[in-house]
Amino acid sequence: MAEQPGTEVTPARLYRPDEVATALGCSAWWVKDRARRHQIPFVRVGRAYRFTATHLAEIIRLHEEQPTVAARPPAPAALPAAPARRFSAPETAVPSGRLRARPPRRSSRAEFDTAA
Repeated sequence: MAEQPGTEVTPARLYRPDEVATALGCSAWWVKDRARRHQIPFVRVGRAYRFTATHLAEIIRLHEEQPTVAARPPAPAALPAAPARRFSAPETAVPSGRLRARPPRRSSRAEFDTAA
């Protein structure tokens, strides 16, 4: 069937992964990795991943986060009462001395002497 004049269809603009990454503010590696895992929509031209404007909008929609409805905090009367704390000085005070380093494991070179 012959095409009728005036029915020309312009092909959709295809974007490369680095162009999509720039628009999304991420790396081209992330875009290609998600396409390879089939987690985002894409067009495969040969071995290359290409994206349309519709794909870009869908990627944005897929990764959009909606705010969660915050639950009301419980009324102050509903909170359990905290047990009373008693603060007192420790009965046996240990004097803090100066810390000393532990001697190294290889303190004696005689054990490891390899003289022939």
